Amino acid sequence: MNALEIGKKLVELCSQGKNHVAVETLYADDVVSIEAGAPPGGVREKKGLAEVMAKGMWWRDNHEIHSASVTGPFPHDDRFIVNFNYEVTFKPTGKRMPMNEMGLYTTANGKVVREEFFYTTG
Repeated sequence: MNALEIGKKLVELCSQGKNHVAVETLYADDVVSIEAGAPPGGVREKKGLAEVMAKGMWWRDNHEIHSASVTGPFPHDDRFIVNFNYEVTFKPTGKRMPMNEMGLYTTANGKVVREEFFYTTG
């Protein structure tokens, strides 16, 4: 698959709430994921499919999703951008909040090899 095809499949799966399936099927084993900010006591960068999948599991376990929309992909050569809009409650605090983030994905050999997330951190 090329970047546009990967992007379309990622948007399709994430629109169905199957973000974890997108990671399992579209990401390379050596993928790198970089957040705009590190969680308290955490790190911004995760390396490898197992770490990226664990990050996603932590997010699902700690957030109640009230609404979600995914738009894109917006392709550019071997990259594409996807816009994510969520309304979530962070379970540990009970704080409900909107989230808007952009994901920049880089592909190689038919897989996502890098994802970078852009959002306001404070």
